[in-house]
Amino acid sequence: MKKMIRYGILILIIAAIAIYRYAYQEHRDIQNEKAVYVGTMTSLEQEFIANDSLALKKFQNQTIELTVQLSAVDTQNKALVLDKNLYATFNENLPKNIIPGKTLKIKGRFLGYDELLEEFKMDQCTIVNP
Repeated sequence: MKKMIRYGILILIIAAIAIYRYAYQEHRDIQNEKAVYVGTMTSLEQEFIANDSLALKKFQNQTIELTVQLSAVDTQNKALVLDKNLYATFNENLPKNIIPGKTLKIKGRFLGYDELLEEFKMDQCTIVNP
């Protein structure tokens, strides 16, 4: 009977460790990850026009790098509107020298396409060339 109790406790400890490791995984470092897609906003839009469900499976939660033109700056929310239909949020404060009309290269995690607002969304972005 004591042997069964020991095995039961051992199994519970192993299960607790497995659950802890699954729940508290290390965070991704998007800035240092290699981008799975490098291109322009126009080419990304073309992928979605061709087949939106396939493009969403291909790009969602992936690191991508885009060359875009800055449309608007939202310093309060640490966000930029790029090419008039990409909403990108940043972890750090935005540089002060960025102005609308400037061409930027950004890297971040692609979240998806919001059909209601008709815009693409990215987060954890960084500016590759300020």
